Amino acid sequence: MVTKITNNDMSKALQADIALVDFSATWCGPCKMIAPVVDELSEEMKEVAFFNADVDENDELAGKYNIMNIPALIVLKKGEVAAQTVGFQPKESLKQLLAEQM
Repeated sequence: MVTKITNNDMSKALQADIALVDFSATWCGPCKMIAPVVDELSEEMKEVAFFNADVDENDELAGKYNIMNIPALIVLKKGEVAAQTVGFQPKESLKQLLAEQM
């Protein structure tokens, strides 16, 4: 399950041992393509917490994490940025990115 971040509140993502935050927007084509991939991974990788932050609704967070292009995926390890990728990524690439942080 992918938890939606609202009101610029990333506290749950920061508390997780490993979290993936998908920064996206409803009008973004590649974001729409990666959303089902992230959703699938959230069902397969139960040891990772998955989140989605709409950059239009969470502009403070987008600024804090220097999100310039979307989709941007940030992997947090105990609240610290451990990895980041921008643009559409195939499922296996994302799975590998997450596995490297475990």
